Amino acid sequence: MFEMIQHGGWLMLPILVCSIIALAIVAERFWSLQAKKVTPSTLVAQVWQWHKSQTLTDEHIVALGNNSPLGKILAAGLINRNHPRDIMKESIEEVGHQVIHELERYLNTLGTIASITPLMGLLGTVIGMIKVFAAITTQGVGNPTVLAGGISEALITTAAGLSVAIPTLIFYRFFRGRVDELVLKMEEEALKIVDVMHGDRVQQEKI
Repeated sequence: MFEMIQHGGWLMLPILVCSIIALAIVAERFWSLQAKKVTPSTLVAQVWQWHKSQTLTDEHIVALGNNSPLGKILAAGLINRNHPRDIMKESIEEVGHQVIHELERYLNTLGTIASITPLMGLLGTVIGMIKVFAAITTQGVGNPTVLAGGISEALITTAAGLSVAIPTLIFYRFFRGRVDELVLKMEEEALKIVDVMHGDRVQQEKI
């Protein structure tokens, strides 16, 4: 592997750095975008119990906001629970935009890596072919070793760039889909709380 990196030329270094960054982002996003971390299944039921027993306090709301992204959204609505429905929904939407931004953290970087690594591989191909033609100009075609070195560099960088870009793009699309699913789930749960607080849902319909 080390020999391959050496033969690939200096462009292998940024490609390798991109692969490390992509791997770190993928691991972090897998950990952060777990459904149980973003949208705990018992959270809405807990809020309902507090509301039903009239024990919902500011301390509960603060703890809810620190619980998870869904909890942060619900807390924003509950702070305005004594205001009209529209005010409650607006506060949820405002905080929701911030939560979505947090859920999409590092995804733009992942998408950028998926876009630029093939280009770096292509650049390596061009540089390798330039070396081949330069060698032909100065030494002719009688030295296959020199020609093979340039062609090898071109092929290695291209393969390395694609090897990083393809899985990175797959994970980028996967995490985009995961974020969309989580956002939809949070919207549904937040609307349940709004409806319950304003009497638009009965107990059986709340969850």
